[in-house]
Amino acid sequence: MSPKSHQKLFRLALLLLSGGVLAATGCTNGLVTNGSTSGAATGSAFVVGTDAPVASVTSFSVQIMGIDAITQGGTSVPLMSGQPTVDFARYNGLQTLLDMNDVPAGTYDSVTISLGTGTIGYLDTSSGGAPTIQTEAATFTTTSVNVPLDKPFVVTQGGSPAGLRVDFDLRKSIQVDSNGNITGTVDPAFNVNAVANTDGGGHIDTFIAGVVSVDTTGQSFVVQGPHGENFTIDVNGQTEWDGDASLSSLTTSCIVEVSGTIDHADQTLDADEVAILSDTNFYAAGQVTYVTPASGAATSFDLYVRGLLPTDTGLTLGQIAQVNLTGDEKFFIYWMHNPFTEFLFNSSSLVAGQHVAIGGPASGASNPDAVTVKRIHLRNWGFNGTIVSGSQNSGQATFQMQVNGFAGVLIPETITVYLGTATDFRYGLGSWGDLTDGANIRVVGLLLKNPTNGQVVLLARHIDGLDMTDFTTAAFE
Repeated sequence: MSPKSHQKLFRLALLLLSGGVLAATGCTNGLVTNGSTSGAATGSAFVVGTDAPVASVTSFSVQIMGIDAITQGGTSVPLMSGQPTVDFARYNGLQTLLDMNDVPAGTYDSVTISLGTGTIGYLDTSSGGAPTIQTEAATFTTTSVNVPLDKPFVVTQGGSPAGLRVDFDLRKSIQVDSNGNITGTVDPAFNVNAVANTDGGGHIDTFIAGVVSVDTTGQSFVVQGPHGENFTIDVNGQTEWDGDASLSSLTTSCIVEVSGTIDHADQTLDADEVAILSDTNFYAAGQVTYVTPASGAATSFDLYVRGLLPTDTGLTLGQIAQVNLTGDEKFFIYWMHNPFTEFLFNSSSLVAGQHVAIGGPASGASNPDAVTVKRIHLRNWGFNGTIVSGSQNSGQATFQMQVNGFAGVLIPETITVYLGTATDFRYGLGSWGDLTDGANIRVVGLLLKNPTNGQVVLLARHIDGLDMTDFTTAAFE
């Protein structure tokens, strides 16, 4: 494996751009013009969202009625052109692009976030068999939250896109009783920071959408998300393609996953990675909750569905589908391009807790109890837990972690975490020496089954501290 491929293996999404949560904007080239700004000097502004996790919660979907930037003088400007419903619990250690608009140029000192209805989902394992999902309505203590900004949000005419990172702190927001049971009450808490498209928080690591058209001469293609928005993706000689794909492989039947950076000049996406998740019009993504049989080559697995295109198949977001395997499926690991991929990830190495994307014919997803697929991609995810006392091995750059929360129900045993050259420390952690016994952490990376002994391991890209009250602006720059 080349040094570049080795680093790619450990790389993880810092910013998740999911077509499934974008507003119904009908934008072109990723740029939406807000009607209220006509005639004024404007600049590009984007909003990204993420969450701080809470144990046992599988989903927290809430309708975002609006996100408004406010000047010191009290002028309010909407940053959202729609009212998307976002499942914040799916972004455990990841971020998503909520919207991009042209807004009046200016300096904004605070943000007001308005919420609509919401639901909380959790995993039920009381039957002793395959887990099921239960949901209940969220009751908000308030539906409008104003958050002052530590650093002003500055939008300039003709300048690079300015951004806001909106962190819905689910650990603080979702209330529990004295026994740790979810009450349904949500006291919304947000951490909001201004970011630039050149900051670490400005790299879009995963954008999933359907291909609309391909321009091989112009080295670009256009994709469309589930709400009808179009976005132009530019590729070049440095763009990497998973498997044996290329620009000429794309058709209007393809659903792709793209990583890259918003271009400072025209708000297109400059791609550094492209993967074809499906070439037959259907894709779903989520966490593996159950594998049959438990050892050997799997014949099926249950998938908790967090992402879906198109949305009118037999599958439902927030519910579990059974994926049947025939042995003819192709297996991939996002960001890894070498012959070892199928050695590390195949039907014999599926394990509960892995985050995967599946692709195949839409007709094969008409029955959620018998989904058929052609492609399966292993993807990165954030795993929360505590460091096992005395397990740190600096010589091998490993430690053990007891996983908790949703994934902890799926992974009851301790797992070994491997650090690579690209692994970094965030949110209160600065180095190996900060990994203390019993510390609450989140490891964002790839969950794999060791092919030599069958043990579950985690390849870390980010290691985050979970004991901080708030994150600083510098953490996202």
